Amino acid sequence: MRFHLTGRIRSAAFLGSVAMLAACVPSARAPQPVPPVANGPVQRVPAPTPPPAPYRNPAAERPAPGLVAEIDELWRNFPGTTGIAVRRIDGDWSFGKRQDELFPQQSVSKTWVSLTILDEVDKGRIKLSDPVTIGVNDLAVFHQPIRDRVIANGSVTETVYSLIQQAITRSDNTANDALLWKAGGPDAVNAFIRDKGLGAIRFGPGERLLQSKIAGLTWNQDYAIGRRFYAARAELPVETRRAALYDYLRDPMDGASPQAIVDALGKLARGELLSPESTRLMLETMERTHSGPNRLKAGVPDGWDFLHKTGTGQELGGIATGYNDIGIMTAPDGTRYAVAVMLGDTTASIPARMRLMQSVTRAVARYHGM
Repeated sequence: MRFHLTGRIRSAAFLGSVAMLAACVPSARAPQPVPPVANGPVQRVPAPTPPPAPYRNPAAERPAPGLVAEIDELWRNFPGTTGIAVRRIDGDWSFGKRQDELFPQQSVSKTWVSLTILDEVDKGRIKLSDPVTIGVNDLAVFHQPIRDRVIANGSVTETVYSLIQQAITRSDNTANDALLWKAGGPDAVNAFIRDKGLGAIRFGPGERLLQSKIAGLTWNQDYAIGRRFYAARAELPVETRRAALYDYLRDPMDGASPQAIVDALGKLARGELLSPESTRLMLETMERTHSGPNRLKAGVPDGWDFLHKTGTGQELGGIATGYNDIGIMTAPDGTRYAVAVMLGDTTASIPARMRLMQSVTRAVARYHGM
């Protein structure tokens, strides 16, 4: 008995020692403590490299200094009251000389009549196929190629589309007046200018009243026939004509600033004034302009496209007034520039006036991309 009891006690003691030792050994399944982070710089993952900024052509943001200097020299050396404005349509700059002053537009204002008509077309109020009848009492003054047909037939009927072509490409005063009254008269054109935010652009009372007032006459419809307007004007005292002409130059009823004009041409080119269809029609029509081939157009290099509208006012005592050209020139790479050269009054010869205009467009092309 003693032997067996003692063995049992020793066995129990042995098992207890083993259990105590096992308790001191960590279990393989026990979670290991996270070692502390040593002090020192934090290792950061580099941020992704941002994409490169889009390329900005410096030529689109400012005019070339050489271009500005050349236009300034042309302007300073030309006799008379001259306004010049140049705008890069596909960019952020414009500049000029006397570009914020009002200059007589003369037939440049036909641009706003056709734009007003096309805006009415876009609104569904007028159709390009609408007929417009022109009689002898609708004839205007000065350049009006349609007059002979009207006199020969008593009247002619044209479509709105045809009148736009004649007013812009041939600068026909009677065709333009017919469009003017189809659009709703001078108030409608001025409303279009205002609603489209075109700024310092006025539209006058129509060709007959405008030209007779400039000459110092009161309009008589007989003046539309032959050279009766010229004869009536020649009978006026020179002082009367001079006073009327100078009143017009001081505050032209059809005045516009060169800056407002190039801004408006920019809006037209970008499709901001009319529907795509009407925009295309207007630009294509201006591209077919016959008048003034030796003005701005003659300075545009080969390979460039050009579209424009001219204007020519009355003369007195060797002083020419309202001698203008406005247009859009497009480089072979598609970059577009709006240009306006407006001669309020000048004693320069016609060839000298043309050379000035050609020099402006030639300079714009030469400094393109610089």
